[in-house]
Amino acid sequence: MDIRRADKIADALEDVLLSGEYQDGDRLDEVKLAEKFGVSRTPIREALQRLVNAGLAEQLPRRGVFVRQPGPVELMEMFEAMAELEAVCGRLAASRISDAALDALEDANRLCQMAVDNNDADAYYRENERFHHIIYSQAGNSFLEGEVIRLHRRLRPFRRLQLRLRGRMRQSMLEHIQVVEALRSGAAETAGTVLRAHVAIQGEKFYHLMSNLKTPAQ
Repeated sequence: MDIRRADKIADALEDVLLSGEYQDGDRLDEVKLAEKFGVSRTPIREALQRLVNAGLAEQLPRRGVFVRQPGPVELMEMFEAMAELEAVCGRLAASRISDAALDALEDANRLCQMAVDNNDADAYYRENERFHHIIYSQAGNSFLEGEVIRLHRRLRPFRRLQLRLRGRMRQSMLEHIQVVEALRSGAAETAGTVLRAHVAIQGEKFYHLMSNLKTPAQ
């Protein structure tokens, strides 16, 4: 199974779903999608599973996979919870993170900066995801890591989309630098505060994100 191909297809499908091309409840037909992307049904199934994991679709036994768009209230609640979980990870990681992990964060930031310079939001998101997963791991709490990864997976399409908002990548990059500085100095509260603000979608940022989504009223 070509996982990379499946991921590319999932990225494309996320963009299509978030653009409003499909309506809530529409069926995602494996055969038609395989024809559209010129692939077998195997990577299509893998891509659809990622959409299910992200909450953008639901799989019904013997019926198939159907579009499921979260409304603004649900989305805001998920981001609110995610911000708090990331803050906890940051606070714990500040006293537990290894030198090797700090170096890995610096490397992720280096590649994030290259993506900013190239105005490549998708490349930025890939390294951004690695950056955050390092912090989850270094929190040193496997239960917390599992929970935060599950919610991260749900929010992946929306976190990827908000990076396309004007100026967001550069702001995110500055926040990454602040996070690493706090972790390197062992400043637990600062690390938590910066990570919470980094993830939280509030006010104008949330308004702009919702304006780029075609989500149902809730």
